[in-house]
Amino acid sequence: MSEALEADFVIVGAGSAGCALAWRLSEDPANSVIVLEKGGTDFGPLIQMPAAFSIPMNLNRYDWGYRTEPEPHLGGRRLAVPRGKVIGGSSSINGMVYVRGHALDFDTWEEMGARGWGYRHVLPYFKRMETSHGGEPGWRGTDGPLHVTRGTLRNPLYGAFVEAGVQAGYPRTADYNGRAQEGFGAMEMTVWRGKRWSAANAYLRPALKRGNVRLVTGVDVERVAFEGARAVGVETVRGGRRQTVRARREVILAASSINSPKLLMLSGIGPAEDLRSLGIEVRADRPGVGANLQDHLEVYVQYASRQPITLNAHLNVFSKAWIGAMWMFLGRGLGTSNQFESCAFIRSAAGVAYPDIQYHFLPAAVRYDGKAAAARHGFQVHVGPMRSRSRGSVRLRSADPAEAPRILFNYMSVPQDWEEFRTCIRLTREIMAQPAMEPYVEAEIAPGAGAVADAAIDDFIRDNVESAYHPCGTCRMGAEDDPGAVIDPHCRVIGFQGLRVVDSSIFPQITNGNLNAPSIMVGERAADLILGRDPLAASNQEPWINPDWQVSQR
Repeated sequence: MSEALEADFVIVGAGSAGCALAWRLSEDPANSVIVLEKGGTDFGPLIQMPAAFSIPMNLNRYDWGYRTEPEPHLGGRRLAVPRGKVIGGSSSINGMVYVRGHALDFDTWEEMGARGWGYRHVLPYFKRMETSHGGEPGWRGTDGPLHVTRGTLRNPLYGAFVEAGVQAGYPRTADYNGRAQEGFGAMEMTVWRGKRWSAANAYLRPALKRGNVRLVTGVDVERVAFEGARAVGVETVRGGRRQTVRARREVILAASSINSPKLLMLSGIGPAEDLRSLGIEVRADRPGVGANLQDHLEVYVQYASRQPITLNAHLNVFSKAWIGAMWMFLGRGLGTSNQFESCAFIRSAAGVAYPDIQYHFLPAAVRYDGKAAAARHGFQVHVGPMRSRSRGSVRLRSADPAEAPRILFNYMSVPQDWEEFRTCIRLTREIMAQPAMEPYVEAEIAPGAGAVADAAIDDFIRDNVESAYHPCGTCRMGAEDDPGAVIDPHCRVIGFQGLRVVDSSIFPQITNGNLNAPSIMVGERAADLILGRDPLAASNQEPWINPDWQVSQR
């Protein structure tokens, strides 16, 4: 970066939303775009091979390495908070699970002040961004940059899990990203031709070929540069050299739900008392910056298998080498899937309007770090509530941009969260006791047959619950007169010109399921708002809501 850097748009972060922005903002050759990214290349099998996804999120080369403060309601445990530090951002280190979210999630956003972000408004953007392979006709995109596929479902455990759900009285859904999310069915993934189809592969690489997009990696962005109330660029450090990268039109923070609020606070926008205590000049007292932090938690309910058909047979070094060779040289085999090929979304109780529990089924008993959880064959379901009431925060540790922020989710701080998790485990046991699973279930490994009473289940949850790595909400979108809002419904930082935030930090409330899809959608829709284009025409399609939801749990 020895030469002066200037463009119409400066995007901080080459993650899910940032890559989508780069693609859409550069469609007009008159627009110039610079994308700044701390991380480096995503080249190589550790990222591009779907089955290897647990590896990059545990490597400092690709992950920011954040951890929570001791969580007071989880016995003081400090949980990992992986965030992608690589082109593609977290879409390059995530599990590749593709979930749009439920229609009522987005209607709730609108009710919370995110005008123009209801389901009828966002559905056309989900369609625009997708090429769906096997999705429900009329509800899915067919020519977008993001390929969405399904696994082969060859392992009989995938079908058995779905059939067990149906036997337990739940509906079957042909496409949880289509008209009806509720039910059991095949899970979708951002994989194309056996390769991780990250935001970098789908959006950024094609955008870079246009000539009006420049990607600069290895950059530390320290704060936003202002002239009065207008953002004019960002202050950066690269290779020991300081430089202001200037934006002629807009600075767009797409740096994640952790780093976007961090940059705003370093720039003097945030809770005034906190900033003053660190010696940071206050530009705007906005208490919502860094607040409203949300996430999904999950536990693994694990079973020993009666039959030697699980992936535990492939967790040894020789099998992994063979899987890698098959993927690299032939583009085939187990390496081409994230192994999450069936799933479910259900409601926890009568009176819950739409699903609030998600299942990922995995035909292995294994931890997220890739180590075996059982000495023999086993399988597991990842389960957790979707709409926790607990809220946390991201706060600066000091005025030094190089210091990691303080991250406290305040997990399980609301009694209802404990009730919902107990329900998750008990409903799981009922499903796994259905006839379809009888040929496969030998015994429950975890929580274990002895964990029956509330106290025993709570102990298991406290000691074993893990983040699903879906942080969001820390720069909440809302009405301009909402003191807790950070950005308006056009993604503009309230009170400033030329500054927007576009990533999962703007979610007013966490969506049902994994967050990569809605994060990309945010980038897609924000691009039209930034360019002053008419939004895509609102949809009049009506999603399916269980007609008996007020009186029946299933």
